[in-house]
Amino acid sequence: MTFNTAQSIKNHNFKSTNFNEMKKSILSIWIIACLLTINSCDQNNQGSLDKKDYEKAAEHLSKNLNKHLQKIVNYQKWENEDFLFYKVKEKTKSKSFKINLQTNQVSLAADQNTKNTYSSSRNRNEFISPNGQLAAYIDKYNLWIRNIKTKIKTQLTFDGKKDYGYSTNNAGWTKSDGPVLKWSPKSDKIATFKQDARGVGEMYLTTTNVGHPELQAWKYALPGDVKIFEIERIIIDLKANNKIIKLKMKNDFQRSTTTDHIAGRGGELLDAQWSKDGTKLAFVSSSRDHKEAHLQIADAKTGNITSIFKENAETYYESGVRSENWKVLFETNEFIWYSEKDNWGHLYLYDLKTKKLKNQITNGDWLVRGLMHIDPLSRELFFTAGGKEKGNPYHVYLYKVNFDGSSLTCLTPELGTHAINASPNWNYFTTTYSTTTNPPVTVLKNRNGEKIVELASGDISELEKNGWQKPIEFSVKARDNKTDLFGIMYVPSYYNESDKYPVLNYIYPGPQSGSVGNYSFRVARRDYQALAELGFVVVSVDAMGTPGRSKSFHDAYYGNMGDNGLPDNITAIEQLSKTYKAMDISKVGIWGHSGGGFASTAALLRYPDFYDVAVSSSGNHDNRNYEADWGEKWHGLLTPLEIDSQDGKSEYDASKSNYDIQANQLLVENLKGKLLIAHGMLDDNVPPSNTMVVVDALIKANKDFDLILFPNKRHGYGDMSNYMTRRKWDYFVKHLKGLDPPKSFTFEKE
Repeated sequence: MTFNTAQSIKNHNFKSTNFNEMKKSILSIWIIACLLTINSCDQNNQGSLDKKDYEKAAEHLSKNLNKHLQKIVNYQKWENEDFLFYKVKEKTKSKSFKINLQTNQVSLAADQNTKNTYSSSRNRNEFISPNGQLAAYIDKYNLWIRNIKTKIKTQLTFDGKKDYGYSTNNAGWTKSDGPVLKWSPKSDKIATFKQDARGVGEMYLTTTNVGHPELQAWKYALPGDVKIFEIERIIIDLKANNKIIKLKMKNDFQRSTTTDHIAGRGGELLDAQWSKDGTKLAFVSSSRDHKEAHLQIADAKTGNITSIFKENAETYYESGVRSENWKVLFETNEFIWYSEKDNWGHLYLYDLKTKKLKNQITNGDWLVRGLMHIDPLSRELFFTAGGKEKGNPYHVYLYKVNFDGSSLTCLTPELGTHAINASPNWNYFTTTYSTTTNPPVTVLKNRNGEKIVELASGDISELEKNGWQKPIEFSVKARDNKTDLFGIMYVPSYYNESDKYPVLNYIYPGPQSGSVGNYSFRVARRDYQALAELGFVVVSVDAMGTPGRSKSFHDAYYGNMGDNGLPDNITAIEQLSKTYKAMDISKVGIWGHSGGGFASTAALLRYPDFYDVAVSSSGNHDNRNYEADWGEKWHGLLTPLEIDSQDGKSEYDASKSNYDIQANQLLVENLKGKLLIAHGMLDDNVPPSNTMVVVDALIKANKDFDLILFPNKRHGYGDMSNYMTRRKWDYFVKHLKGLDPPKSFTFEKE
């Protein structure tokens, strides 16, 4: 709204006024006109956001910022212990270099072939032998090998059948047509198993299409099921006419000490280790509830089993932070074991013959993260760890130590999280280190940690010119007012203490990882800064119940997955608001995917007076509907509750049990805020029934909510992901800021 000031003056009666009165009148009219004009603009800004606001926010997504980070190493390749080839990203292309490791001379090099060096004849569902000559694969539930050179195929097993096949890669939540196995070092033996899925319950999904839908059905065990996946361990001796040696033991539950599957990268059988000569196989069997880990050694010729060591934990045993940290040293009759029995993850040296402890190798209020290399000649271990150096305990450093625990040395004292790439014999290594605000620096060092040469130092000048904002790394106290929590926060580039900004809380509760976890440099984390540019303060915190700290920290809500670390997220936001006065904690939203979808809905239902809006995608809202390995490890085995009430059955046709405490659908009566819930209808990781039980309960409770179902989409939404992101932005803008979002905004360039 504007005023025509000249017309107003013309119509004014000047006969009864003097010149000063006329000036006052003109000034008054001018001021009123300006104020009305300004107020009119404010009302327009407060009423909606437009396309340009979203476009400006989208500039802070990684896909738009990555090109502006320069002078970083983006490729490395060792040529024995003689040369290191690497590439450094420049503004328009990457430059190739090589280092002569004997002279330390750096020179330009011809471009390296960074493509996969496997033969084009390799099938993605094959497992190649160490000598590169054989490819193992599955055909009709049996294991075969193919000679890569001659293309001759040989069948190794013959009695495999549906639900009882060899090397089967199916954990319910993830599956593959490739085999799960462990080749011996000489490529002459295979350690694998016959998976017994007979009697295991099935999961069902159907496609969305015109005409008859396609039914997708597969074995998927749930907590409390009488029958879950089991494996019958075998060894196949290729040199002995493909003889199958069954290990003389009972079936193992399909469990590992590091994750909720027994298959690692490329289908490698986890928790299994061959001796160098291939005569023995060491492996760890885990109990169904993960409380017991049992180290055993099999004779590859006879299948006889020798029990070596057992560890039992009150909650669950893990052999590292996503890293297998046990190792049998056959040559010296010793074994290294990882344990958190003193509340911190450390390495212990045992005698293989007597099975007695020789000495604790590492100790202190910090944890070993990954055992990277063992040098039996110098009797040194190289490993990564966190929490030993000052500062953020999630920063990862490289150390070496003697077998007897002496001469512990930090090889990478530079501040930050270090990514290590070692030469084949560990005479050299590169470390790329960074923090959340300091860009990556890559350095070549020798095995003693002495710097040889700096390969590259990240340049963020172009990032800063293009609006990049530094995240705010913080530390606050946990729910117990004693434990330190760490996290990151993002504020608008125009942040002003005199303004007020609603708060958004990103959450991933784990328990196998946290909301942040990795505190190295990134040009963007998800869409945190993009959301901040829309007028929010975004907070992400590694709550109690997540890894990378002490055992008690990780165990914080064992047996109560409904906790989700939410009390720590709430207290973190409250503490931060005392320092950052512009945070409006009367308006708090939360979002997350998968476990974060579970947690964000739980936030709205468990803490309705703190959280106002939630966007929850693909959540495992009741872990009785998610894969057995997950719930039974983090929540415990499903057990019925002893109750005196007459309703022995719940409304959801599940006996009242220790899992009721974590189920979101049992809390829907608490809903007061705005909830947007979403799921992919072909999600074969977290089946959509996890969301639909909540939807069912919300409708029966007569609650208002919003639902998005993605037809034919898995756990991630593929080409519909941008739609989900836009709807999330819209939801927070509308319900926390009270603004109308732009109509049908798209992230795709028009």
